[in-house]
Amino acid sequence: MRQPLPPVVLVLAGHDPTGGAGLVADSEAIAACGGWAVTIPTALTVQNCHNVTTVLPADAAAMRQMAEALVDMQIAAIKLGLLADEATLRAVEQIVRRFPGVPVVADPVLKAGGGTELSTPRLQKLYSDRLLPLVDILTPNRHELIALTPEIDAPFDDTARAVSLLSRGCQAVLVTATDEPLPGSGQQVVNTLHSPDTTRQWQWPRLPEVFHGSGCTLASALAARLAVGERLPTACEQAQHFTWESLSHGYQPPSGQCLPQRLSRPARF
Repeated sequence: MRQPLPPVVLVLAGHDPTGGAGLVADSEAIAACGGWAVTIPTALTVQNCHNVTTVLPADAAAMRQMAEALVDMQIAAIKLGLLADEATLRAVEQIVRRFPGVPVVADPVLKAGGGTELSTPRLQKLYSDRLLPLVDILTPNRHELIALTPEIDAPFDDTARAVSLLSRGCQAVLVTATDEPLPGSGQQVVNTLHSPDTTRQWQWPRLPEVFHGSGCTLASALAARLAVGERLPTACEQAQHFTWESLSHGYQPPSGQCLPQRLSRPARF
């Protein structure tokens, strides 16, 4: 007897040939956390475990056609990743608007771990104006948080920056402090959820390695947990736990950043 399809998460993100980040990472995390990923590529990339060298935006019309073909999949959550140009960003906006009431998790991929810039100030402004009002939870690291709030001249005031994003229509912000730790954070990573109703913090042991795909893993796991019906604070905690476990048991390639191990051990919640 066939089983029903798990809750479906629509992923709009770039393809990373290494499998560490992008659509492969998203699909693995969603499957491990109880969902089923359906994917629309927003870009192809040329990259390895060191850095991104080329980004090739997808055809916006083809993206819209893919979304049209998926309308009967009963989408339960949406995850957004790399958006490399204005045409694909506007296509994503149109696609998201086709699914009113479906929770949207956005990972604002602005810069590769190896340092390559993947966005521009103009594109970030468009992201804030057009997409943020459609987003239920944004998952920036501290570099991305600063880039999206250039009007705030306070490097370590994450709260003011999160409030600025909330004022633009985003419903919640989960700030991850892995890339630029707060002064005195030491051996702990402190992630903070900001929403109109609550502020919550979680602390996780800081891992010594540099990882490729941690942000994709977190945002996709969060989308999957929302798709299966968890409330936002619980979904945030479970997604962080899954991500930390994936990183702490990750793989070391011959060179470059470590890769998360998302599928070898089923997640238990």
